[in-house]
Amino acid sequence: MSMAKGANVPVAADVVRVEVGRGTGPGVPETEASALLLSDGKVRSDTDFVFYNQPSHASGAVRHEGSRGEGGRVVDLLVVDLARVESDVDRVVFTASADGGTFGQVPGVYVRLTDAGSGTEIARFDSPGATVETAFVLGELYRRDGRWRFRAVGQGYDSGLAGLATDFGVTVDDVPRPSAPPVSVTPSAPYPPAAPPPAPAFSRPPAKITLTKDRPTVSLTKRGGSRGLMRVNLNWQERRPATPAGWLRRIGMAASPALDVDLDLCALYELTDGTKGVVQALGNSFGSLHRPPYIRLDGDDRSGAVASGENLTISLDHAEVFRRILVFVTIYQGADSFAGLHATTTLLPQHGAPVEFFLDECTVPSTVCALALLTNDGDGLVVRREARYLVPDRGVSPQRTVDQAYGWGMNWTPGHK
Repeated sequence: MSMAKGANVPVAADVVRVEVGRGTGPGVPETEASALLLSDGKVRSDTDFVFYNQPSHASGAVRHEGSRGEGGRVVDLLVVDLARVESDVDRVVFTASADGGTFGQVPGVYVRLTDAGSGTEIARFDSPGATVETAFVLGELYRRDGRWRFRAVGQGYDSGLAGLATDFGVTVDDVPRPSAPPVSVTPSAPYPPAAPPPAPAFSRPPAKITLTKDRPTVSLTKRGGSRGLMRVNLNWQERRPATPAGWLRRIGMAASPALDVDLDLCALYELTDGTKGVVQALGNSFGSLHRPPYIRLDGDDRSGAVASGENLTISLDHAEVFRRILVFVTIYQGADSFAGLHATTTLLPQHGAPVEFFLDECTVPSTVCALALLTNDGDGLVVRREARYLVPDRGVSPQRTVDQAYGWGMNWTPGHK
């Protein structure tokens, strides 16, 4: 249902899916979608701001489920469980902000609301032509007489995400606070009482980096990701007609096991001392963050939910011991190839800009895909988008196939999980 600016419609669904989409192309700025939970027009605290670096609200009512590319568009996804929205929250506002440009350079911006159970479209608002705006409130869910409705808003800001967030009561801290001058205290003088800790402040997140075929590499170190932990997330969904089971799986509820595709995130590593190995669920080779290889598989997810999916963590505090790390994914069960699956890989360093890329459409009978290669160039880790589908020879395991393609030279034996 296409809406005009200012129009509103009733929302009967218990759980809704919100898409914020835009066109892509040369010179088009990156955009980010977010949601704010409001009480009397303001957030109650900075935790009411949901975005890709703070993807889940404490109540579980709103989740940011990342972004995906399809058909010349990029779509950010959010899910709202209306039954879990706290009683003092009367509005959930959906926003988009542009990084490195204005919305006058961004084609085809829209917000679309669907029933997460059936996939039925409830509303769609195509934002009218923008000029100098760098942030938009696109739409909002609001309560009216105990029921939820959706309104098309289309309100622009030329002050970016910081200005928009400030309007809704989020504490924005875009610049470092100056250090306090030293204080001289004589032995005979009592120490001053300790100052209360500052209130938590929302620091504007660094711009997300999207790797493509034309721009496949980025230096983590030069982008601030030289220490702390880095989470590597893989999420996926099947390109199938919307079914209740499929939508339930996407929102984290039970689905028919026959429809589940189980992908396994893995990593081959080579350390500077020549040690080689693999981190994977097969054989319970989950790795460790506190001793070599300083890589840990967080678990084995079988749903592909964006909020969880498959995750492994790399300790960047030990980056000097890494010679190379190849992150790859195999199909454990539920599909014969990656054809028909949409997957997104996101690297989330504790410090520095997130890095993401999308897998291309698979056109070969592949059961293993090399995702990203991290190499140490002497000045830190460099990430290269691989997105390379491989086809194992008959009788050759996916792990051995990716090993041979990248010259790791390991010995493989059958394993199970």
